Amino acid sequence: MQLRYLLSILLLLCTLDTRAAETYVFKFATLVPTGSTWMNIIDDWARQVEKDSNGRLTFKMYPGGVAGDETDVLQKIRFGQFHGGAFTGYGIGHVYSPARVLEMPFLFRNTAEIDYVRQRFMPEIESGFRSNGYELLGWMEVGFIRFFSRTPIRNLDDLRQRRIWLWQGDPLGQAFFDATKIAPVPLSITDVYTSLSTGMIDTVYSTPLGSIAMQWYNKTAYVTDIPMANGIGAVIVTQKFYNSLPKDLQQILKSTGRVAGERLVAATRTDNAKSIAVLKQHGIQFSMQEKDVDPAELLRIRDQAAQTLAASGYIPQSVFDRVRVLLDDYRRKKPGA
Repeated sequence: MQLRYLLSILLLLCTLDTRAAETYVFKFATLVPTGSTWMNIIDDWARQVEKDSNGRLTFKMYPGGVAGDETDVLQKIRFGQFHGGAFTGYGIGHVYSPARVLEMPFLFRNTAEIDYVRQRFMPEIESGFRSNGYELLGWMEVGFIRFFSRTPIRNLDDLRQRRIWLWQGDPLGQAFFDATKIAPVPLSITDVYTSLSTGMIDTVYSTPLGSIAMQWYNKTAYVTDIPMANGIGAVIVTQKFYNSLPKDLQQILKSTGRVAGERLVAATRTDNAKSIAVLKQHGIQFSMQEKDVDPAELLRIRDQAAQTLAASGYIPQSVFDRVRVLLDDYRRKKPGA
């Protein structure tokens, strides 16, 4: 009996040693271009994970859209070709769409408001990802989104005259354009640069940093001064791959991913500010300022888009209402912010 007990203990120890010695490869895909601020931090994160895990967990990177658009990547993840990646709000919407309430047009005035709401909404977002088969490793931002165009956009009427790109299959983008009475041109993000070059479209929406990273700014001469919305992002991994890891590797992935996310948010904000100066140096002109638009019209567009998204269930009205309550709470505490 005692011998059998000792043999069981030895077998368990051997099993644990074997599992501890196993190596895992995280196949990671993203649209983020190589050499960009975002990808540099993601690469740093991958190296940190490899170091902290003593080489037991490594990354295989597929950056710059080589795996296709975000919907293509998510489909390949479902087929087991990849385990996760870094996604914009467009991809997030295919996983847990209520998180995109943080991208509602003309909702936030500044980053302090964004941080206040996001921090209080984050447990719900994490739970939402988990219930849909993913683990949230780090939160990102794309930043405040503006319209980049070949000819100046001085007001909303000018905007309605443009051939504007819509990220094909994006319910939030479509709701915004419907509320603004704009008929956009739906395209995959991988087709935008070529379509700008051929004149199929003459206007795109992006952040200053994103426009430079994607080289879209080379095809546009103007950018709106008023941001439309704040673009979000997330680093996620499938629950299937995450749960296959030993507990210590799960902890390493989560803790380092959270730190990487914080770095991504801070660096994105800094580099978007720097990118505005770079755009000006390249002769890009800024148009459509606050004085050129009616604030009530912007709020009407926001609320109409919210109603459309609530009706479809993409972003429930209750989620939007709770965010509005959080914003009102913040603005009461910070009058004049």
